[in-house]
Amino acid sequence: MAKRLLRGTLRLWGGRAPPCLPPASSLARLDPRAAVGTVFVTNGWLCDIVIVVAITNREAHSPAHGISLFLVENGMKGFIKGRKLDKIGLKAQDTAEFFFEDVRLPAGALLGEENKGYYYLMQELPQERLLISEIAVSASEFMFEETRDYVKQRKAFGKTVADLQTVKHKLAELKTSICVTRAFVDSCLQLHRVKRLDVATAAMAKYWASDLQNRVAYDCLQLHGGWGYMFEYPIAKAYVDARVQTIYGGTNEIMKELIAREIIHDQ
Repeated sequence: MAKRLLRGTLRLWGGRAPPCLPPASSLARLDPRAAVGTVFVTNGWLCDIVIVVAITNREAHSPAHGISLFLVENGMKGFIKGRKLDKIGLKAQDTAEFFFEDVRLPAGALLGEENKGYYYLMQELPQERLLISEIAVSASEFMFEETRDYVKQRKAFGKTVADLQTVKHKLAELKTSICVTRAFVDSCLQLHRVKRLDVATAAMAKYWASDLQNRVAYDCLQLHGGWGYMFEYPIAKAYVDARVQTIYGGTNEIMKELIAREIIHDQ
């Protein structure tokens, strides 16, 4: 397995199951009685190997202290891939269901130390959320440029749409918001480079940038008029792709909770 992974002939998915886990925000509250399966597995249909989170010590003083990571290969007895899910966006990225029934793994399938899975996952969550924020601000920049080009060419009332004051002001608002967000996300990248990006700051970046992405998608589609609703224009695809950004990696409501905890936490 290791040789194939290093050669790049294995497609890897890092997931959280079983038991069926809610998003990363609930990893500390795993219920060992939950159904054995998981949904919304990104790249699950094509992957060859998955990193699975499982409860290994039900006597631990909290579920977070009793979970471990395991490598499970496609085709193992009891590991079943369900249907490929039909999403509204991100069509190039497959999403599937997984089911596990009496899966037995060799000792060598353990990834890292036993009962340390929660800590490994928590170490990587800020990076995951930073990645989402980078995708969000880059998508916002793309949508803005597409829209700027469109309104400079589209004619209405005897002049281009870009000549209308309300359109110019909207473009000014969008450009300012995107530039401010880019500066913050870039500062988070610098913090991550020197291993100083904390949970709350990563949550701020993820929540703010993904919210911005959805606002930019809404406004840019509006500026395209009826053509913005047609998939032949890139803004339509960008609009539906943006929606999930506030959901995965921990919902933006959870991001606000993490930020608030840091604010009121006694130092």
